[in-house]
Amino acid sequence: MTAVFRSGLVTLVGRPNVGKSTLLNQLLGRHLSISSRRPQTTRHRILGIKTLSDAQIVYVDTPGLHPETTKPLNRYMNRVARASLEGVDCIVLVTSAGRWKGEDDYPLGLVQQLHQPVVLVINKIDRLASRAELLPMIDRLRAKMNFAAVVPLSAKTGENVSELERVVRAYLPEQPPIYPADQVTDRSESDIAAEIVREQIFRRYGQEVPYASAVQVEGLRRVKGVMEIDAVIWVEKEGQKAILVGKGGESLKIVGREARLVMQRLFGCKVRLGLWVKVRAGWSASERSLQALGYREDH
Repeated sequence: MTAVFRSGLVTLVGRPNVGKSTLLNQLLGRHLSISSRRPQTTRHRILGIKTLSDAQIVYVDTPGLHPETTKPLNRYMNRVARASLEGVDCIVLVTSAGRWKGEDDYPLGLVQQLHQPVVLVINKIDRLASRAELLPMIDRLRAKMNFAAVVPLSAKTGENVSELERVVRAYLPEQPPIYPADQVTDRSESDIAAEIVREQIFRRYGQEVPYASAVQVEGLRRVKGVMEIDAVIWVEKEGQKAILVGKGGESLKIVGREARLVMQRLFGCKVRLGLWVKVRAGWSASERSLQALGYREDH
């Protein structure tokens, strides 16, 4: 008897800051999608491919869904997230353990209009004071929609993440793998390098600078086994540039060092990273600037 092989696309959606990127990294067993404690860290669609002996699960991480705003960058992120719901085999709606927030209603309303099976993930159960809170929480959330399944888990610790993988795999069609078995993402090395730098900015700086920054890799080459990367960090104001660079350039050096260490683990080679900070006033409010910096729906 021939073994059944399943493959398909599974999109992770939810409001900002529910842990979708951490969950993707835990599912893949590698650091692919950037994460921080701040909302709206993820700006692009990230594809993570996991190939097993009997299945290939193509996970799609998305920016946090939030009600429409007038800011072009936020509109871009919403468009990317909504487009990632089309043509997939299963949708994973992620929320946080505890109180259902008003911001959760927006992604819920979107998936209620679709025909794919929707699995509800209750993330961050490691933060609950008592696991006795889980059952009544699950009952309350089941009343909101006829979910295909409800999976409580902790993306941070990995608890019950394997159960989510088992559940979504059952909804994949019987077909050959979509991607080669050794491929782990559809993102280029330049894309990944830019995101790693941006992750370090989100983790190191205060409220304003991370959201006003974008990273553009201008050069990436391998020379005698060393990956050499040149990247520009764009900000909107001179004051933001001064904060990012720091006294004597020390702050920027730390960002570069931490980003380089992550890249070396991910790319499996020595990395030389050059960073420059430049000002482009109002880039996040300009559709033309967004496209020039790589914020395109096909990217």
